Amino acid sequence: MTPRVGFYHLQKTSLEQALPRLLEKVLESRQRALVMAGSAERVAFLDSMLWTADPSSWIPHGTTRDGDADCQPIYLTDRDENPNNAKVLLLTDGVVCDRVGDFSRCLNLFDGKDEVALNAARALWKEWKGLGYDLTYYQQTDRGGWLEKARANAPNVAEVGVAAGANSINHDAAGGEVC
Repeated sequence: MTPRVGFYHLQKTSLEQALPRLLEKVLESRQRALVMAGSAERVAFLDSMLWTADPSSWIPHGTTRDGDADCQPIYLTDRDENPNNAKVLLLTDGVVCDRVGDFSRCLNLFDGKDEVALNAARALWKEWKGLGYDLTYYQQTDRGGWLEKARANAPNVAEVGVAAGANSINHDAAGGEVC
């Protein structure tokens, strides 16, 4: 499977602010998500943050500590695994998954204020472009949404269609924003 990979350049908000909104979009599309973080401590932090980020919202998720991974619509891990059989992968903290091809969609979120993270994202873009992955670069807007700025290796959307996930993260027709 050739994954659709979105590079999400965080410029206006932090990962902690953007991640819940993106996960809500994944849940709205009735898909499962796997969030890979840089360490077990970071997984614990994101776990706690998702429970408390927005009192009016509930984002069901779990970690190794919770067990029953196959029952979790969103699973947080620091390992290159897919125990909840997710189709959407979210990469944080500069982690890279060796099995990106096992997912239909990958969101690589990186901090635009961190030069190391920017350079790593650029290198990964070049590597995955060479592998033929369908890549999209999204820049964060002033309102915290996402504007598509670049594409590489994109198939003809008319041929691929919605069944392959062409609309799985909801682009707004007036301006190409997500969220």
